[in-house]
Amino acid sequence: MGIKNNRVITLSSVLLLATGCSPSPDVIASSNVNEYKGSASITQGLAKTIEANLFDCDNGRSRVAGVGEITDADGKVWTVPAKNHFASATKAVDLYEQCANITPRSIANVDENAVPVVVVDPDGEEITGYIFADNYFELYINGQLIAVDSVPFTPFNSSIVKFKVNKPYTIAVKMIDWEENLGVGTENNQGSSHHPGDGGFIASFSDGTVTNSNWQAQTFYTAPIYDLTCLNEVDGKRLSNTCTTKGSNNGENAYAAHWETPSNWMNKEFDSAAWPKATLYTEDEIGVNNKKSYMNFIEKFSGAGAHFIWSTNVVLDNEVLLRYEVK
Repeated sequence: MGIKNNRVITLSSVLLLATGCSPSPDVIASSNVNEYKGSASITQGLAKTIEANLFDCDNGRSRVAGVGEITDADGKVWTVPAKNHFASATKAVDLYEQCANITPRSIANVDENAVPVVVVDPDGEEITGYIFADNYFELYINGQLIAVDSVPFTPFNSSIVKFKVNKPYTIAVKMIDWEENLGVGTENNQGSSHHPGDGGFIASFSDGTVTNSNWQAQTFYTAPIYDLTCLNEVDGKRLSNTCTTKGSNNGENAYAAHWETPSNWMNKEFDSAAWPKATLYTEDEIGVNNKKSYMNFIEKFSGAGAHFIWSTNVVLDNEVLLRYEVK
């Protein structure tokens, strides 16, 4: 339940609109119990699946990476877990990708010379980037889409990219922590059908750029939420740190908070001054010690001085946009 644009939104109206029905005027006007006063649009319950699965694993098993749509009480349709370019964009070259049977034991076994170079500036410096994302990334340089992750959900993979650009330049990354239960941010894991999962992003570049707390990270989709009063907004941060991560027997009725993504968020000239700094996470917090796609190349990640980054909540925030200006 929530208040948006000074209009009272009831639980009933959220449920009706989420299922494609229109609430009666008296339902919208009636008072609610737990009022939400933030800037997000609120939905409740499962989304309608519009794409059953974006990815099939040819050499192993992968979680279903579907895409859904859900309608909020204002009639706006939200794509979950997020709009993406997986189906149409150039895929990043894999450092390690089990489904494609690309499983080198170290960076010495990777033919880096075979990685194509994306030209942003013809007279620019050639830069190599090493990326590990949980789960999915889209990488932009000065607003130009360089590549997207080759695996949207699981199994975990890692990537290598090359591009030519002049300094200063802006790195922008769309991060998606994928979900099996579309619209409520959960997956079947650890004995729960509505486990919230977590995210994480780490990268280093051959010009010395690494992910750290100087990057910016803003949240655009948070779920599952079982009590809207746990959401808060302070100094540009969209906070959910007091929200439970334990799940619920009624996980299909969880709420989700959505914020509109600016159309030019990836461009160099976009003003992200109000965005908060990224939050740092350890390798143990992200859980990479058993992932060969990370550990086989650790010298290119934490060994290069890079840190795992995300928004303020690595578990509940499912769409996070990152930005960093390289001087």
